[in-house]
Amino acid sequence: MKVLYVAELVGKAGVYAFKKALPDLKIRYPWDFLIVCADGATGGNGLGRNHAAYLHKLGANVLTTGECCFYKKDITENIEKMPYVLRPENLNSEAPGFGSRIYKAGNEKIAVTVLLGQSGFGRLHGDSPFSMLPALLERLRQETPCVIVDFHAQASAEKKTLFFAAAGCCSAVIGSHTRVQTADETILKGGTAVISDAGRTGSQESVGGCDTAARIQEYLTGIPDWTKDAWEKPELQGVYIDIGRDGRALSIERLRVEVPPAGGT
Repeated sequence: MKVLYVAELVGKAGVYAFKKALPDLKIRYPWDFLIVCADGATGGNGLGRNHAAYLHKLGANVLTTGECCFYKKDITENIEKMPYVLRPENLNSEAPGFGSRIYKAGNEKIAVTVLLGQSGFGRLHGDSPFSMLPALLERLRQETPCVIVDFHAQASAEKKTLFFAAAGCCSAVIGSHTRVQTADETILKGGTAVISDAGRTGSQESVGGCDTAARIQEYLTGIPDWTKDAWEKPELQGVYIDIGRDGRALSIERLRVEVPPAGGT
């Protein structure tokens, strides 16, 4: 099974880059299942209901989120009705939505789950991903050997540690959240593909996909401003993973696909 994971979409430029890159991607990297991290798709932080439906219509089989999963009221109120949207699994049991699901990929099944790290998040906190990891992976593997974990975390040390905790027990652990693509993709013993961060989809001449002047002003004043989108150098980033029938990863490849600027040729 071939899985394409598109790194976090950030704002309108991220949605634009995703849509623009899809036709060429389908030729160069034919996939059986498409995962899109959409935690910043709406305004750079969070995912709105309309964006979720639009991205799903474009071809995303599942949309993963992270600490911004409940930032938009309309997705919070409707997430139970949107099986293609996943919030972190290790949240309070009263939280709406689902943190893991089994999906169809042709004639095969694939399990996708999201875990939230514990370091660096101020507004949303999850239980320890390490405590629940063994039972979670065992439950998912009873349904299918192909299991993908999106680990939405800030600290690289926490990500690396979870990689080794999950090694041999799932097909891949893909790091997200920092919006900077790392160059440490590898396959661990036991056939688990890992990367600390798949990157971001959106403006690359920016601060995490956001307007540079606004970010500078935030550091000068302490007042955040998420209203200004960055559009310079739009690009899609992510990883392409080939998984064998036994659930072991055969290869992992980093992707960076430049797209023409909006209004350009």
